[in-house]
Amino acid sequence: MNESQSPEMTMDVNNLYLEEVITDQKIGAIRRLTPVDANGAKDESRKVLYYGQTQMMTPAGALPLNFELEADSLEQAVKMFSEAASKAMHQTIEELKEMRRQAASSIVVPGQEGMGGMPGGGKIQLR
Repeated sequence: MNESQSPEMTMDVNNLYLEEVITDQKIGAIRRLTPVDANGAKDESRKVLYYGQTQMMTPAGALPLNFELEADSLEQAVKMFSEAASKAMHQTIEELKEMRRQAASSIVVPGQEGMGGMPGGGKIQLR
């Protein structure tokens, strides 16, 4: 892709937020996104957004979890954090199980790429 084909990367001046991170340094963090105008002044016409962040340990290492907290205040977001994190974790576990099921049930067709280096591209020759 050359320069003339690359997508234009311009920020939406009508959708700016000031981002703050609040953490207990143990379980996770809450991102508070305060709407602002192009001059950085708080935009009272839009709602403050809250997002939770934590990690789930897997055999492959830490997996980040991000989830929305539909709260009207930081205090409310903190109270919602545990339940929302638990829902995000269970949803992620179900998605991982589904991905595992799909991978296990995929049909391998001779001649497809990724046949593990079988001679002849996965074709069996009888003599």
